[in-house]
Amino acid sequence: MISRVEHRTSRVASPRILVLLLLSVMLVVVSRDGWAQEKETYKPMGAPSDPKVEAHWNRFHDHGMATKLMKDLTAAYPKLSRLESLGKSYGGLDMWIWTITNTESGDTHKKPAFYIDGGIHANELQGPDVVLYTGWFLLEMYGRNDFITDLLDRRTIYLVPIMSPDSREAHMYRPNTTNSPRSGQRPIDDDRDGQFDEDPPEDINGDGSIQRMRIADPNGNYKEHEKYPNLLVRVEPGEQGKYRMLGSEGYDNDGDGRVNEDGDGYYDPNRDWAWNWQPKHVQRGSYRYPFSIPENRLVADFVMDHPNIAGAQSYHNSGGMILRGPGSGSEAYERQDVRLFDVIGKKGESMLPGYRYLITHKDLYTVFGGELDWFYAMRGAITYTNELWTSFNYFRKKSGDDGFIAGRELQHVFDKYLLFGEGIAEWKEFDHPQYGKVEIGGFTKQWRRQPPSFLIEEECHRNMAFTLYHADQMPMVEVQDVSTKDLGSGLTEITARVANARMIPTRLQVDVKNHISPSDLVTVTAEDIEVLAGMTSSAPYFETVREQKLDPARLQLARIRGMTAVYCRWIVKGKGPFTVTIRSTKGGTASRTSE
Repeated sequence: MISRVEHRTSRVASPRILVLLLLSVMLVVVSRDGWAQEKETYKPMGAPSDPKVEAHWNRFHDHGMATKLMKDLTAAYPKLSRLESLGKSYGGLDMWIWTITNTESGDTHKKPAFYIDGGIHANELQGPDVVLYTGWFLLEMYGRNDFITDLLDRRTIYLVPIMSPDSREAHMYRPNTTNSPRSGQRPIDDDRDGQFDEDPPEDINGDGSIQRMRIADPNGNYKEHEKYPNLLVRVEPGEQGKYRMLGSEGYDNDGDGRVNEDGDGYYDPNRDWAWNWQPKHVQRGSYRYPFSIPENRLVADFVMDHPNIAGAQSYHNSGGMILRGPGSGSEAYERQDVRLFDVIGKKGESMLPGYRYLITHKDLYTVFGGELDWFYAMRGAITYTNELWTSFNYFRKKSGDDGFIAGRELQHVFDKYLLFGEGIAEWKEFDHPQYGKVEIGGFTKQWRRQPPSFLIEEECHRNMAFTLYHADQMPMVEVQDVSTKDLGSGLTEITARVANARMIPTRLQVDVKNHISPSDLVTVTAEDIEVLAGMTSSAPYFETVREQKLDPARLQLARIRGMTAVYCRWIVKGKGPFTVTIRSTKGGTASRTSE
């Protein structure tokens, strides 16, 4: 006999009901799967999370990695990207020039152009990566972001990611300090003994970095820091020392009694530019003559061939600075241009936490023959050097605020709690052939001048954003209006309003003063006209005018200031429609035809 409970269970579990239940479950599963497939992955703002070309910005790119990335991006975006070699470095590596713009929206080399480079000092590793990030971001965000799309439609961006490719490879793959090599790789007889680069530092302990050597000495002038024993500090007057510093790791290879006095280089690629250049006895690091360093000459020749460059940016490290020239107190920038430098530089301070806008010779040191001054004084371009990476980024505080620790102590705290000891090597004993028992330790080459991996992308993005803000402020000419008035007797008065829609004028004051680029040109054309008179005015009512008697159909303007207009008028014989065109070397080209 079947119980009531068993009977009810058997009825629920009948085949027909089971089939219906199974179908309903399948429908729910299919519905959920379909919903999951239609739902887009949550995408954070900023860099694209689904790029065509995958790139990682928690590391530094060597020359080969950079080359592959640029080639892959150019293949993925052939209408926006062009990669060419300017020539070879001393060591045979390509000096890449990477051009990014919408090639279908105008002549690449007639659009207002912005130039960006990095790594002129090869040990300053993050500079090239900011340039690479900029190119990658521009290409991947074109068509996704209105600002980027408009920028590449109207502007051309020229990028030279690695200015000193030979020494970049040397820094990354040979033992060095965080400060070396700043020079290039051409052998130089630094100690003037007839030999070249014969006594460089050596990696005695084999850890890939050049660190410091010390010996125990009761009469030494250093002691261990009371909180951070790996940090040596000078003793106070009347205090007993414990150690004597012997300099960086190495031997006396040439037997002259000195250690590490003739390594690779020394010449400074940023003391080689042809404005206010000085010889070596005045400016340490200058080479034989301006542009005697071939890598620089390749870049300079390119820039000279592209007068449409209206702004420029160079990336160095470190210290968190937005630098402008002049590099020497004997020089002065034009007052009207300085106002523009100040506005853009101050904007950079707000975009880059911990960075300061500074004048090179006044706030840092004197530089003769620097790239900054050459771009401004000889190419008429507002140009900055950003010294990447600031100690403010350690803990987002200024040293000394609220009793906050400062200087090298801060580096030790950051190394202890955020790098877990990777940045500073403990002192260990070694047998040295000249000094006997020594201890080797201290900072690794990866630490102090360069951000750790988890902060590289932020450094890249913020600096890129500042540079793109500057690039967007380059001059942009437009013909806003063309009107006509019948004067009778077959004569027509044509009035045009031509304007510069951005902050930077079509020619800087230094450009006008030094005759760097030609005047802006405003022309009127029609099928069959005779231009009898031409004039310009700064106001729409022409209370004061400047008549151009010679070739009145082609009015020459010294420049159009930022965010202003110039009014042009012609008296012509003939019929329209009339086309007014403005051509500016650094501001682009624009036209409008009368109705």
